[in-house]
Amino acid sequence: MRFATWNVNSVKARLPRLLEWLDATKPDVLCLQETKVPADGFPTAEVSELGYAVAAHGQGRWNGVALLSRVGLEDVRNGFPGEPGYPDPEARAISAVCGEIRFMSVYVPNGRTPEDPHYQYKLAWLAALRTSLETDLATGPMVVAGDFNVAPTDDDVWDPAVFVGATHVTPPERAALAAIRDTGLRDVVARPMKGDHPFTYWDYRAGMFHKNLGMRIDLVLATPSVADRVTDAVVDREARKGKGPSDHAPIVVDLDG
Repeated sequence: MRFATWNVNSVKARLPRLLEWLDATKPDVLCLQETKVPADGFPTAEVSELGYAVAAHGQGRWNGVALLSRVGLEDVRNGFPGEPGYPDPEARAISAVCGEIRFMSVYVPNGRTPEDPHYQYKLAWLAALRTSLETDLATGPMVVAGDFNVAPTDDDVWDPAVFVGATHVTPPERAALAAIRDTGLRDVVARPMKGDHPFTYWDYRAGMFHKNLGMRIDLVLATPSVADRVTDAVVDREARKGKGPSDHAPIVVDLDG
């Protein structure tokens, strides 16, 4: 089985690239984030031609998550119990059972700056996700994948000194992420295609991608029963190249069986 996660940064703007990538990579399940379309605006027809069922949760120009599956799509859930809003709940999480594994695609709030109210929203959102997962993880194998907007350690950013005082690296954010892992999820760290760090995000500013000045903020967290089956995991850096890419690269994970 092969699955992947990708912050596509507008599914309509990236649709030709997405379709080409799906056809070449052929994941059985794909978790998408930042689709930026309402659920009924998702390009379901185009994706379906490649054999994928679609579950989308969106709200228009912002946020948005989706699941694409060739191995079943059952018990679809938008959001999660207790999910906080800003002020209302946003389209940031969707889950479904695909091939006997529950996949959840998440797009964690950015936080903006530590002084911004959005930062407290981010911490509350992560805490609520942890509480919800405690129930979900008791029901069977699970993968929580997506853009967490948190770099787990200083090794996950190109230069820790540059990020001092910024979001994504603060101790409360990292503690909230660690608390989610402590529910019994493992961080499936992908291998990089370039350099020593499996960065998944590079700012659009000139030179950042080519100099590999990135961050590892897209993560795959899996229950041990899934993590033990991983035969390979890679950051598909090639998908970040070329004309009009997302600023994130997909993570592709292969499982035995």
